[in-house]
Amino acid sequence: MRLRQVALVASDLQAAKEVLFKVLGLETDFADEGVGEFGLRNSVMALGDTFLEVVSPMQADTTAGRLLSRRDGDGGYMVLFQVEDIQDLDQRMEALNIRKIWGVEREEVKAFHVHPKDIGGAIVSFDQMMPASDWVWGGPNWRQQQARNVTEIIGCELQATDPEALAENWSRACDQRLKFDGSCYRMKLDDGGEITFVESTDGRGEGLSAVTFSSSFPERVKAALSALHLSLVDNEVEMCGTRLRFRFKA
Repeated sequence: MRLRQVALVASDLQAAKEVLFKVLGLETDFADEGVGEFGLRNSVMALGDTFLEVVSPMQADTTAGRLLSRRDGDGGYMVLFQVEDIQDLDQRMEALNIRKIWGVEREEVKAFHVHPKDIGGAIVSFDQMMPASDWVWGGPNWRQQQARNVTEIIGCELQATDPEALAENWSRACDQRLKFDGSCYRMKLDDGGEITFVESTDGRGEGLSAVTFSSSFPERVKAALSALHLSLVDNEVEMCGTRLRFRFKA
């Protein structure tokens, strides 16, 4: 299992795109017309072979719109995992009584979303790609639309009033090992990626609260933030209602 894409939700898609493009070092993205099925518009940004998506409601009474209201503004929305055999996951969801709320089966992809109330924290998608090296949600040209300032997404954080219970839900559903390091619960993925679970202390309740990026270009990131009159504090900055964390490699 691999963390392949993280989605945020924003009330103003264009404004969110503009700041994220500058910080991540992007010139273009992919707009997936398929999300219109959910009453959304989106922007999918290629970071290596991982992806950051921003969605925004374009009609009333959408899941994304309700999340904007419930959490009082922009923030985290969805986590997408790539799996080798989605049939195994399908059977696991049935055994755990986790409901599926959407699914697709095409020649190039098999995927389903699970109900956020059954796992907690965010909508979770499990996706099997054919071939495994591709990612159809990134669009046909994602390899030519790469970010200059970051390498990939390597983790994300979810917060809850009971982070242990949330962590155990995710660990059971994903069949991934869980550890408590004295400060938070960590779910290690097969590829080395990591999902962390912490206590909610900001008054916004349960949800996806941070995304971690790998980067070899600290000066580029800092210069981009400076142009926006922002700066890193402990290698993180808040943007689109989410803490963006940077793990800089030498």
